[in-house]
Amino acid sequence: MGGAIASRLAGLGHDMMVWNRTADKALATGMKVAATPAALAAGSEAVISILADAAAVQAVYAGMLEADVRGKLFIEMSTMRPDVSKKIAHVVKAAGAAFVECPVGGTVGPAKEGKLFGFAGAQDADFARAKPLLDEMCRRVEHLGAVGAGASMKLAINLPLIVYWQALGEALSLIKHLNLDPARAVDILADTSGAPNMMKNRAPAVAAALGGKQNPVTVNIDTLRKDLAEMVSEAHARGFSVPVTEGALECFERAVKAGLGAKDCTAMPADWSAKPQKL
Repeated sequence: MGGAIASRLAGLGHDMMVWNRTADKALATGMKVAATPAALAAGSEAVISILADAAAVQAVYAGMLEADVRGKLFIEMSTMRPDVSKKIAHVVKAAGAAFVECPVGGTVGPAKEGKLFGFAGAQDADFARAKPLLDEMCRRVEHLGAVGAGASMKLAINLPLIVYWQALGEALSLIKHLNLDPARAVDILADTSGAPNMMKNRAPAVAAALGGKQNPVTVNIDTLRKDLAEMVSEAHARGFSVPVTEGALECFERAVKAGLGAKDCTAMPADWSAKPQKL
């Protein structure tokens, strides 16, 4: 996602510099590569970060804030719990910089086309400063309140989508005995009121996975497992029960243990329908 966003902004004429925890990924962008997170922050007016999990975000921000960042703008787009976002905002503000959280809905394709959906949390002045950049990355941006609001909304919008991948596998297991062509089965399911918009867009990829093809990774199963765990933790911290999400998390954890963690999310329903769990 980071590479796709950087490519989008470079194509619009922005002078870009990148850094990645995996050096080869940064080099593959063809853009100027910073030696360290501190060098990236020191050499940029605005820094956009999107990382795998809260631990990575915290580590990278610790590195970036070794530089003098007074007056700079930080836009954080990772999926994480609101309390983590608030902690990072606090240290960024203490360093004299502006901070906007804006996790996004969408995958690599929409990121390249500037068609993400942004969920922003920030002070009004900081959001106004970031909005021109956000508008170049997103088809729609919603400013939902202070820092933490965007993180809460991102967990909420991801929850039914991620749970659906497991639900789809279970649905497919009910028709496995019909021996339908995968493309036909998926086309029928996608053309119903129970199908999310994602299913309508990714039906060919789901059918390919059912046919045994390994799709290019748009978002991997381990990342979705991490997101589900964050959702469960956030719900419990707020005193709520989320039994459906907890059940889906158990299934994702099983898939990761089975070695599917690095595979595209379309492998999740394909694997379940091929090997449904027995009573």
